[in-house]
Amino acid sequence: MPPPSAAPRNALDRQAWIDAATTTLAEYGVAGVRVEALAKTLGVTKGSFYWHFRDRQALLEAVLDNWKQGRIGDIVKQTRCEPGHEREQLDHVMAVYSASRNRKGIRIELAIRDWARRDPTAATVVEEVDATRYDCARTLFVARGMSAHEAATRSVLLYAYVFGQSLMDCDRIEADMPRVRSEIFALING
Repeated sequence: MPPPSAAPRNALDRQAWIDAATTTLAEYGVAGVRVEALAKTLGVTKGSFYWHFRDRQALLEAVLDNWKQGRIGDIVKQTRCEPGHEREQLDHVMAVYSASRNRKGIRIELAIRDWARRDPTAATVVEEVDATRYDCARTLFVARGMSAHEAATRSVLLYAYVFGQSLMDCDRIEADMPRVRSEIFALING
């Protein structure tokens, strides 16, 4: 009887490494993103890593680019609308981002922002994402007929609300959160 063959190793693509690094970043910060630890977590050798990346820095750059493209793609998609439907689209944006309780997404956002406090490359990426988020919202407010100044102010208020409430356990603050959110939407959306 022939000896049992070893189970085939998982073939990991570049995105699997990026996803694992992003999950690790969210949990342990950028210092926790280590090639050897990721390989162990993924059940592969470090050789698999070097097939896709020249070094850890290249992986970190890929994590930043992946996050940036995802965040920019999402806000562009969420704010795209037909002319004349800007108010409804703004209500939709506020509803989507205030109802989302994606804890992993929030942890990733916070980890990227913490990393950006110490790293100029990460800071540049965060600034690009924030600028796109701001510009997309501002464009909707301007299309609603608001002045550039008012649109800018409301865009900042929108993102302050979205990020602030994502960090809070709002359900413990007010029993009637749907009403509170509706009133906040009215204040922001005008």
